[in-house]
Amino acid sequence: MTEKVSIEKKVLSENDRIAGQIRQDLSERNILCLNVVSSPGSGKTSLLERTLESLGNELEIALVAGDVQTDNDASRLMKAGGKLVRPIVTGGACHLDAMMVAKALDQLDLNSTDLLIIENVGNLVCPSSYDLGEDMKVVLISTTEGDDKPLKYPAMFRRSSVMVINKTDLIGTSEFDLDRVKANALQINGNLTIMETSCRTGDGLEKWVDWLKDEVSAKKQVE
Repeated sequence: MTEKVSIEKKVLSENDRIAGQIRQDLSERNILCLNVVSSPGSGKTSLLERTLESLGNELEIALVAGDVQTDNDASRLMKAGGKLVRPIVTGGACHLDAMMVAKALDQLDLNSTDLLIIENVGNLVCPSSYDLGEDMKVVLISTTEGDDKPLKYPAMFRRSSVMVINKTDLIGTSEFDLDRVKANALQINGNLTIMETSCRTGDGLEKWVDWLKDEVSAKKQVE
């Protein structure tokens, strides 16, 4: 058991070292980096498609799309107008790590990039432990899931800065309670910024887009 823990610590230590290098490089370029995480099917790719639609002509956005077996998400983002998109196919791994991201970034021209978004593998467990060099994690939860998700996966919500509640157009079709999920999330992390969106109807996307623009602007002003 001691050996297993030691190996795990060594792996995470090396990951953190590489993540630190990524963070320093992006900071020197004043690039805002978000690590977007969720369960499978919560709507990460749909949200990023709508983000490209709204901001693709205003900001230079680079995207790294992680998936277990296919590059389908990366293909969708390119069709949505993504100019700088790199897929990462983990081949079964349940999360991205900093080395994977570093290799993907080596294949992207980030010289004029304003915003880097990393779409992590659909999982609320493993990705919570891996720093990818991001400025912040954004966790998505959809109204087709249980409103107790923050209580079941506290580490992810504790380490995230933003929670986006997606698929609000489906509220009322299940027992999902909007007020309850917010209360559960804030119980875990009282500093969470919470937004509500529907990628189908567009409701709430303006707030998300305005938040992104504000964060990119703030990053540009950092000396």
